[in-house]
Amino acid sequence: MIAISLQSGSNGNCIYVESQGVRLLFDAGISGVKAERRLASHGRDIRHVDALIISHDHSDHIASAGIFERKYGLPMYVTPKTLASAMDRRDLGRLNKVFHFTAGQTLRFGPISVETIPTPHDGVDGVAFVIASNEKRLGLLTDLGHSFGPLQGIVSTLDAVFLESNYDPEMLERGPYPHFLKTRIWGPGGHLSNGEAAALLKKNGGQLRWVCLAHLSEQNNTAEKALETHRQILGDNLPIHVASRHRVGDLLKV
Repeated sequence: MIAISLQSGSNGNCIYVESQGVRLLFDAGISGVKAERRLASHGRDIRHVDALIISHDHSDHIASAGIFERKYGLPMYVTPKTLASAMDRRDLGRLNKVFHFTAGQTLRFGPISVETIPTPHDGVDGVAFVIASNEKRLGLLTDLGHSFGPLQGIVSTLDAVFLESNYDPEMLERGPYPHFLKTRIWGPGGHLSNGEAAALLKKNGGQLRWVCLAHLSEQNNTAEKALETHRQILGDNLPIHVASRHRVGDLLKV
């Protein structure tokens, strides 16, 4: 199984996963042109993707879903509540190939399964994902809200994970955001801090081959700060990558 972050952050999210001839895109928060070019830089054609799977209704995850579906012919998998909320917020355009799933349902694409995990993030009907193939398990765990009960058990089963490490608490406290937005971010429906993400990995990530820190805040975090915090808590044995807010990432193997 391979995975590529095409972009990660509040300015747009999209992750590519491929295994056993099945090609999947998770979220469509970047333009179709960016997705096409960034996949091409790794020798992949977006038109060969088998499905687009949406995590929740926030625009940085679904804004370009209609373009991905129409321009590139990608079947879109989304919960009914997520799609209805997203279409209330913005015009996604005409949609032709939409397949609904229920949060908590396992989707199957040939030999690959995609577990959808309900999250307490403040999106409508949001989910995170675990992709299983060839006895390997990859987590796409962002926009989590907080370290909710089942999350620890999920992480303990993974071979690799994209995990949100959204903010540094001191940077958030001192930063320019208004108080209501700060409260939202560190509240139970917001995001994991660097320390919370690292603690989750420390306790439950014993079998991980690598972690890719994802969904870093532009105002309240830096790649250097996130890496420093994780290294302080986890040590130097676990390979740690950081998903860029602006560039395609490396091809990572599970």
